[in-house]
Amino acid sequence: MLDVVTTGPEPITDQGVADALEVAVAQVRRNLPAFTYRAQNHSSVDNVYPSVANDQWTAGFWPGQIWLAYEHSADKTFRYAAQIQVQSFLHRIENRIETDHHDMGFLYSPSCIAAWKLVGDEDGRKAALLAADQLMERYQPVGQFIQAWGRKGNANEYRYIIDCLLNLPLLYWASEETGREDYREVALAHARTTLAHSVRSDDSTYHTFYMDPETGAPVRGVTKQGYSDESFWARGQAWGIAGMAFSYRYERLAAYRDTFERLLKFYLDRLPTDLVPYWDLVFSEKDREPRDSSAAAIVACGLLEMADLETPEKAEEYRQLARRIVKSLVDVYSVKDPDISNGQLLHGTYSKKTPHNTCRGEGVDECVAWGDYYYMEALIRLSRRWSSYW
Repeated sequence: MLDVVTTGPEPITDQGVADALEVAVAQVRRNLPAFTYRAQNHSSVDNVYPSVANDQWTAGFWPGQIWLAYEHSADKTFRYAAQIQVQSFLHRIENRIETDHHDMGFLYSPSCIAAWKLVGDEDGRKAALLAADQLMERYQPVGQFIQAWGRKGNANEYRYIIDCLLNLPLLYWASEETGREDYREVALAHARTTLAHSVRSDDSTYHTFYMDPETGAPVRGVTKQGYSDESFWARGQAWGIAGMAFSYRYERLAAYRDTFERLLKFYLDRLPTDLVPYWDLVFSEKDREPRDSSAAAIVACGLLEMADLETPEKAEEYRQLARRIVKSLVDVYSVKDPDISNGQLLHGTYSKKTPHNTCRGEGVDECVAWGDYYYMEALIRLSRRWSSYW
């Protein structure tokens, strides 16, 4: 199936992974003075992240990098800084500071579940369970999905987005942690709704999907961040690929595995030779559009996640493809000179405004918080048998 990729970078070697991790961990260390008591902005400005308050949906990715750096180095300085971040996240969820949305997994899995799993931080556990409870509040039984944003139940905002597949592991974890089945049941219901409606017949994906608040029936798929409703937003496709892998981990439905392969093939068929997509897969080299390195990092992690669940032959196929993607990211897109950027991965795209979407337009051809995190996660996954934060 993966013979669609016939050119491009060779797989990164184990030594290449080790060297890249050292560079990435050194960058995290350099960033501690600016971001131990503050959050990183969702994206860089001229390749430099400003420090901001902990009130964005992306804030969990920076402490996730700190925990990855701690795992790699065993340096207690990273543990100390990450646990300071945990206190900020506990304060945020206890006071409901900008938490009325679905991104609780992005916020609390790499920051607080990581803290609980790695060092037994009780406040991390407490914060993550409160975040899971908040996420449960956004579940809509009519339609069986977690509402992304906006006033709960409002007809004009009765929608979910494909990104939410990566928030579901928070609920699976909460179910395992507490013994409560309702967390798991909501996660399973949302995953099945996404599978039913968000994948188009050509194996591309809708970013956003509206449901009928009276009947729960599917209404329409649109985009908020892709080029247009009919195009193929690269990061949305990446969320779908990784999300199907996580869904398959928690519920071994053949449909998840099959959809993972279909979404992956569609994505691979539209890549440039360096395996890093343009920000929407509708584009090619002639369009001279920005790349989205973060989508490549997400896909690499999705491949490595699915590799842990597959037969040895298929697993090796996925791992070799992930190694090729990571090789490209390390060689061409990673930050090697801290004078140029305080991020990890250049040439990401948060949201590019077009006449056909509704986003504000920001973080174009910049470092983006999740791109940096998933880049480091991919390196860690390739360096050892990793116990996931997700």
